[in-house]
Amino acid sequence: MQEIDFGPIRFIPGPNRGKYPHCHSLFIPGDGILIDPGADRRRLQRLREENQVREIWLSHWHEDHWMHLDLFDDLPLRLHPADAPPLASLDAFLDAYGISNPALRRDFARTLETRFHFRRRLPRADLGDGLTLSLDSVTVDVIHTPGHTPGHLCFFFRQPAVLFLGDYDLTPFGPWYGDRDSSIPETIASIERLRQIAARTWLTSHETGVFTAPPDDLWDDYLAVIGQREAKLGRFLTAPRRLEEIIDQWIVYRKAREPLDFFRFAEAAIIRKHLERMGQVGIVRAEKDRFYIMA
Repeated sequence: MQEIDFGPIRFIPGPNRGKYPHCHSLFIPGDGILIDPGADRRRLQRLREENQVREIWLSHWHEDHWMHLDLFDDLPLRLHPADAPPLASLDAFLDAYGISNPALRRDFARTLETRFHFRRRLPRADLGDGLTLSLDSVTVDVIHTPGHTPGHLCFFFRQPAVLFLGDYDLTPFGPWYGDRDSSIPETIASIERLRQIAARTWLTSHETGVFTAPPDDLWDDYLAVIGQREAKLGRFLTAPRRLEEIIDQWIVYRKAREPLDFFRFAEAAIIRKHLERMGQVGIVRAEKDRFYIMA
C-alpha cells in the first residue's frame, strides 16, 4: 500500500495492510497533526526527525493505535475523555480490557511494555462529540462513536469530504466489542450514525483502508456479522453448554489463533457480550454454569 493525499489529509498505511498489531495512520501536514501513530515506525520516525508533527490525536485507547506514541511523548496528546483512563497505568489498561487472569495480565503487560512501548500518558486536551475544529488547512468535525470503546472517535474532514472511521473498519471480520465497557447496542447505533454521513472518501484503520465509492453494501455486511454470530451461538445452544465449550467453537474468530490464551480471552469477552444481550431479550437462559436457548 502507498501513501495517498486527499487534499490536506495524508493516508499513511501500516505494515501488512494495517492488520493488528498495526494500523493505518492519518497525517495533516498543514497543521502537524498525526492521528493514530500505529503505522510504519520508520516512516513515523522520519516525520519526527523532520519536525513535521506538532500534536497527536487518538481515535481510541487500543494499543495498535498508539504503538509508536513513544516517538512523540513530548507533544500534546488529545483523545475523548472516556478513553483516557486506560492510558494512566498498565493496571488501568488491563482492567479496561477486563483481563483478570494473573498469568495473562503478566504476559500482556510485558508485551505492552516491549512491543508497544507503553508509558503512562495523560492527554493535554479532550476531543469531544460535536466539536468542530477550524484548523489552518481543514475543518474537522469530531464524532463520538462509542461501542468499540466508550470514547471511540471518528473524524469528518469537511473540505475534502473525507470520513475517518477508525476501527469501524468495514472488514469481513465485523465489529469488535470485547472490552469491559464495549457495547453491542452502542456499536450498532454508531455504525448507523456513520453510514448517514455524506462523504466522498472513507478511510479506516485496518486492511483495505481507503474506500472511494459509497460503501453501502459493506455497511450492510459489516452489521450483519453481529446477527450471524448470534445465529451461530443460538444453534450451538440448543443443548446446555458451558462457556468453555462455547469458546471452543470459535464463533467470533472462526479458528484458534496464537497467542492462544489471548485469543481465547478475546473470544470469551465477545461471546459474553452476546450472551448478555440475548439474555436481556429472553432468548438465552443461564442455569448454574450452562447457557441454552429458550424453547
